[in-house]
Amino acid sequence: MTVTLGWGLAIALVALLAIAITADRLGHFGLARQQAVAAVRAVAQLAVVSLVVAAAASTVWGALAFAVVMYAVAIITTARRTATTHAWPWVSLALALGVVPVEVAVFASGAAPLSGIAIIALCGIVIGNAMTAHTLVGRRCFAELRSQRGAYEAGLSLGFGRSRSIGLVLDPVIKEALIPNLDQTKTVGLVTLPGAFIGVLLGGGSPIQAGAAQILVLLGIMACQAVVVLVATRLMRAGRLLPDDLKLSLHR
Repeated sequence: MTVTLGWGLAIALVALLAIAITADRLGHFGLARQQAVAAVRAVAQLAVVSLVVAAAASTVWGALAFAVVMYAVAIITTARRTATTHAWPWVSLALALGVVPVEVAVFASGAAPLSGIAIIALCGIVIGNAMTAHTLVGRRCFAELRSQRGAYEAGLSLGFGRSRSIGLVLDPVIKEALIPNLDQTKTVGLVTLPGAFIGVLLGGGSPIQAGAAQILVLLGIMACQAVVVLVATRLMRAGRLLPDDLKLSLHR
């Protein structure tokens, strides 16, 4: 399967955007403008990225440099989404501790070739999912800390320290950030055929090779996200990774 560049592609893209905006209007989501901007940005960014990837993938060092750029963008994006831009070093730490061990395990074991294109592909997938996990756990936990202030105060009144009192609020909701990938891993091949599987098939690989690549990716994502969520929530308990309003109210 290949996509033909031309008017047909342009018409399809406009039609898909129109469907999204129409659904937004009917549902009163208020995201129509953001959808349009996101679509335009995606087209422009992917056009540039396609050229950059072609150049970066030609060498291992070029691929590693591109991976660092992806990592930096992930930090900025998730820090903004969770209102923790002031704590970006801690955001960086949480992502790094999730991403680096996974990449080392994959490439050091020889499961994936240490080539430019493999580095960009696997780093992009793992970093992107690390960012998603951090955003999900951050937004969910911060919302819970704001709405369940009484539980936090109750913990303090019982003699628990701030860290343990924060844990009383966070522990019941932490796992929610891990459920999407867990469900995808459990249902792979039954409900969906994820991108890595399809990519290998389209690249000429056998179904067996596609399956091996997909399970490597899914377990890598699972490991990465588990570590990111673990580290991020530990930093939240320590008061290192909190939005300004919670940092002031919980640690004064």
